[in-house]
Amino acid sequence: MTWAIDEKSYSQRRACGLVGLHPKTYRYASRRPDDGALRSKLKELASQRRRFGYRRLGLLLARQGIKVNRKKLYRLYREERLTVRRRGGRKRALGTRAPMAIPQTRNLRWSIDFVADTLVSGRRFRILTAVDDFTRECLALVVDTSLTGLRVGRELDRIAELRG
Repeated sequence: MTWAIDEKSYSQRRACGLVGLHPKTYRYASRRPDDGALRSKLKELASQRRRFGYRRLGLLLARQGIKVNRKKLYRLYREERLTVRRRGGRKRALGTRAPMAIPQTRNLRWSIDFVADTLVSGRRFRILTAVDDFTRECLALVVDTSLTGLRVGRELDRIAELRG
């Protein structure tokens, strides 16, 4: 706009018409007051309280006697990029994991798991499965509607006695 008016000597109305802008929009001058002091106070509070969002910072400002409209506070908060720092995610294992060693003889390693299903009547039941990893032999299948930790321990002790 300014280039067309200065260099080409177009009228303001004609330059606005070429760009597709209303002349009042071009002439608009903001009458918004300077918020420098409020911005600095907001930054100071946000640096002291890193986990506080704009609402809690607004409460702190109100306690200090500074009343601010929540929409204006949110606008300033966003313009100053004072968003709450995101917490770190779940820690993941670094590097590649070594594959589990394959057992060289029977009874070196057993795998146990639970399998669950439902009867036609709607009643649930669980199955404890125990497998020898070397021979792929099924050591036990324990079926019950409720398998407690004591029961699992008792069954594993029984298998250990039988297998040696």
